[in-house]
Amino acid sequence: MHILILCPHPISISPSTRFRVNHYITQNSNTNIHFHVHPFIDIDTWNILYEPGHQLKKAMGILKGFFKRFKVILGLSKYDYVYIHREAAPVGFPVFEWLIARVFKKKIIYDFDDSIWVRNNSAANPIALFLKAPWKVKYICKWSYKVSVGNEYLANYVRQYNTNVQIIPTVVDTDNLHNRIHEHLPGNLPTIGWTGTFTNHHFLEQLTPVIQNLKKKYHFNFLIISNKNPNLKAVEYSFIKWDMATEMEDLNKIDIGLMPIDDSEVAKGKCAFKAIQYMALGIPAVVSNISANATVVTNNSDGYLCRTSQEWEQALESLLIDVEHRQKMGVQARRKIVDQFSVTATIQSFYDLFK
Repeated sequence: MHILILCPHPISISPSTRFRVNHYITQNSNTNIHFHVHPFIDIDTWNILYEPGHQLKKAMGILKGFFKRFKVILGLSKYDYVYIHREAAPVGFPVFEWLIARVFKKKIIYDFDDSIWVRNNSAANPIALFLKAPWKVKYICKWSYKVSVGNEYLANYVRQYNTNVQIIPTVVDTDNLHNRIHEHLPGNLPTIGWTGTFTNHHFLEQLTPVIQNLKKKYHFNFLIISNKNPNLKAVEYSFIKWDMATEMEDLNKIDIGLMPIDDSEVAKGKCAFKAIQYMALGIPAVVSNISANATVVTNNSDGYLCRTSQEWEQALESLLIDVEHRQKMGVQARRKIVDQFSVTATIQSFYDLFK
């Protein structure tokens, strides 16, 4: 069986392709299944894609991507399935998906883990607002043989257009990557931490009053790991620039992991991946009680689910003052991720997509 994988970004670099596709196909032990990966954007374009400027280089990278896509489409006859992560091209109409399904009659396995049907602009690429065409998601769902999504909220959207939908959470490799179990060093200040991309910095703002109140009562570090410094003015924090090479080492500096989100359509589509990352390392997660977060975190067992500022403050306070409480929660958190949200736990569900 030969499976063509189309994704918008380099498969081992982009977060969504790393954790929804790459670690499954790199652990493929089935000699009868062969994956052929074709990203739309090459690594050179990816490196400047979310930086301001470079408009000509970005445009040339996009044109190059379209050329490569048409070339791949002409060779579709040798593939049994076409697995499309998010979209075949990051801009423009769903031409490739239509050709694959309607003209070449190939079965599409469509996969996504965000509310990608919602228009969401990037400050670095304002022109992309008019070129992304998020309305195409419903048509790709209609044309697909199966749809794979990361949580129930996304599945409910898909069911409007396709009943053949399977939920596969966005997971981590607890054997080979997220395998360095966190241990708080005696004498060190506890660290409350958050990791994520610059597009999610606004979620941190709702917690700055909580962090400020806690800083008045306790000594602790507030750490942010991101691809850009959020430049928060209202609260003192430390910043580490995200680096794939040191990702696990940096995450292990955190004793208590944060995942605040709001109740928007975009946020409900998120698959609690920050919580999964923390918990896989034995770090209790304190998260907003919204959507997939409530599926991953069991309140007062392996983390805390919060809605109000008071709940956030009480949860963080209980973990700050009690090391043993943190450690017990961390052990339970790690166990849950290994059992339910790891590559080992979900890899068969991924392969079942191609039955």
